[in-house]
Amino acid sequence: MKPAAAVFDLFGTLLDISSLRDVAATIADDPAAFVATWRDKQIAYSFAGAIMGIHEDFDAVTRHALEYTAAKYGVELDTLRRKRLLDAWCTLPAFDDVGPALRALRERGIKCAVLTNGTPETAASATANAGIDALLDITFSVEAARVFKPDRRVYALVTDHYRVPPGQVLFVTSNGWDATGAAAFGMRVAWCNRAGLPAETFGPSPEWTIGDLHALAAITEYP
Repeated sequence: MKPAAAVFDLFGTLLDISSLRDVAATIADDPAAFVATWRDKQIAYSFAGAIMGIHEDFDAVTRHALEYTAAKYGVELDTLRRKRLLDAWCTLPAFDDVGPALRALRERGIKCAVLTNGTPETAASATANAGIDALLDITFSVEAARVFKPDRRVYALVTDHYRVPPGQVLFVTSNGWDATGAAAFGMRVAWCNRAGLPAETFGPSPEWTIGDLHALAAITEYP
């Protein structure tokens, strides 16, 4: 049985966040550490907002996280620097395996979609600038649920749209916490462990762990 759809996380799974280091290098002595802190705080604020019941969209959360990171590393953000860093989220390149993997899935009649914490506007700009928008049937944003992943209401946006049970959706993400969240919802999950990280020790495990998206070809026919 083929999945009703293959649904992908966007940032870090299809689009390469590490490219933010090029922009960070213009202001930070250690751009890799700067970007890592920015990303960690971005995710932490999204979790905190969901727990506290305070929702600001991902663009706002990203801005809050940037302000924190700049303060931590002693970087002064003027208007131009702030804008350049924030706008970089819309110009992230796709990983090399993304185009071939999406085209292969579509050739087999499998719908391809994105489920992202990002806003619809940022996601649309990012996928268009990366040249992958034409390979996606639809982009789901958490803004429709007004809560961030891994809340169950976010994954339900997908199953409600396709009108299928979670087990008929293949969810692909490079984030371990997102993989366990989707697995807890009942989706069949492929964790794309690009960074070679240890498996999460909390929550249900993903069904598959893959090193890149080329491996999807072997797991899109399953019982």
